[in-house]
Amino acid sequence: MDNDIAEPDPSRQHNGVVEGLYGEFTDSLNAKVRYSVSLTESALTIQKISSSPGQDEVVFHLADCLGCRAYKVEDEADVGAFFTAYFYPFKRRRISTGMARQKVEQCFRVALVQDPLTNLQEAERWARAIREASIRQIPRRHDVKYYEVRRPCRVMVLVNPQSGRGQALQLFSGQIEPMLTEASVPYTLVITEHQNHARDLVRETDLSQWDALVILSGDGLLFEVLNGLLEREDWEEAIQTPLAILPGGSGNALAASVHHYTKSPPAWGKELLLSCGFLLCKGLVTRLDLVSVHLASSQRIFSFLSLAWGFVADVDIESEKYRLVGPMRFLVGTLMRLASLKVYQGRLAYLPAPPFTPQNSSLCSSLPCGPNSSPNQNSRHNHSTNSNHNTAHNSSNIAITTMRTEPQPVNQKGPPDSLLPALEQPVPDHWTVVNEEDFVLVLAMFQSHLAEDLFAAPGAAADDGFIHLLYVRAGISRLALLTLFMTMEKGGHLAIGCPHLVYERVKAFRLEPLSPEGAITVDGEMVEYGPVQAQVHEGIARLISG
Repeated sequence: MDNDIAEPDPSRQHNGVVEGLYGEFTDSLNAKVRYSVSLTESALTIQKISSSPGQDEVVFHLADCLGCRAYKVEDEADVGAFFTAYFYPFKRRRISTGMARQKVEQCFRVALVQDPLTNLQEAERWARAIREASIRQIPRRHDVKYYEVRRPCRVMVLVNPQSGRGQALQLFSGQIEPMLTEASVPYTLVITEHQNHARDLVRETDLSQWDALVILSGDGLLFEVLNGLLEREDWEEAIQTPLAILPGGSGNALAASVHHYTKSPPAWGKELLLSCGFLLCKGLVTRLDLVSVHLASSQRIFSFLSLAWGFVADVDIESEKYRLVGPMRFLVGTLMRLASLKVYQGRLAYLPAPPFTPQNSSLCSSLPCGPNSSPNQNSRHNHSTNSNHNTAHNSSNIAITTMRTEPQPVNQKGPPDSLLPALEQPVPDHWTVVNEEDFVLVLAMFQSHLAEDLFAAPGAAADDGFIHLLYVRAGISRLALLTLFMTMEKGGHLAIGCPHLVYERVKAFRLEPLSPEGAITVDGEMVEYGPVQAQVHEGIARLISG
């Protein structure tokens, strides 16, 4: 998208100031305190008039501004009008270290003349100018292609009242609803009543009523929405509907990923909610990869986050009983599962991604996690390219034959999977088959975070077109596995030298569990246990991000 800023409107010249506005107003609470206020294309500068030049001057960047409104108080004796600008700049936390967005309101009283209507019109002129200038100053990253939602943006907000600690509605009314009001975003609130309520709703509703769909919940509700959109007759158009995620669950992985992509300091809890609410109101839209997942029953579902088997899936499912403790449920579940660590038998194969180039990824395609290991060494030790000459692989039940991948017949809606053979067919000869059959976990990541505090795929981006495949081989100690997850909080697990951890960038993969019992999760939701395969569809959805 063109990032150029439009030429300033000459009507905004006031009191001799070019390309902006200048005015003098009183404090909204104390008429004896006066401020000089100046607006430029990029900032609102405020200074007490009684101060010495340069003293008590405060500069608010319009990139941090959500909106501005003008209004008249109910007191008929007061001829003045008011305008309030809402900013969310990064400020130092009051208790802990680091920076986070924090709300700052700036309110001024306009009483230039004794005519209430004239004063209100002046307040509205300032509010309109601040709003328009803040839109042109939306923070953008240079390496990302952006779209913008239509303004004014009409949004449907879907809230799962049972998600997380059951506080999603309070989070909406206490934090998100005021932000939408400040940004002049009209919304319709929908409270989901049962599983797949959102899926059924978006599959049938007239999407032309909405410019964006907003999900305030955990990651499970977005899973419903995406699959509902892709079950529509007009799925190709429907999947272009911008989606926004607001963290209201236990994991909040996509919300943490969206925040991470903005290159902002890490945030958790209500700070993460505020950050995602800010991005929603700013209305920048990026592309989002989706992954089609084929299950043993021939069902196809679409995923935006992850597929897990083994340790991670066990923790996700078993920790449900600790949901009331919020994100801490995963720590509790991890410790419980470590006490009874299991090894799973299965077969894993994948289609490697193209060789690393600076344009398509920030990580190499293979990272063995040892400081003295090279990707090539790791590749020789752990896997080999599928070919008829590899007798070790011919002994497995993943048949190794030379074949050309044909697109599967698609008798369901959604994009065709050109990289995948049918599950009962062998994988193509250009795929890689992993030698090992004993695993502690297999984790396919499609975004950077597995939870708010689990930075599982540091090199991932929302639309990089890759599946970030991690697996841990059997033989790892409990202490080493615990260390792996502790370092994952800051994304350091790929560099600690764990010889049992392997990371690959892939375009598609197949997993065939051999253990009779186990769990597979997709976006944190348990799916049927059995053979599964998946491929990425680059950038087919739209995500409100930054």
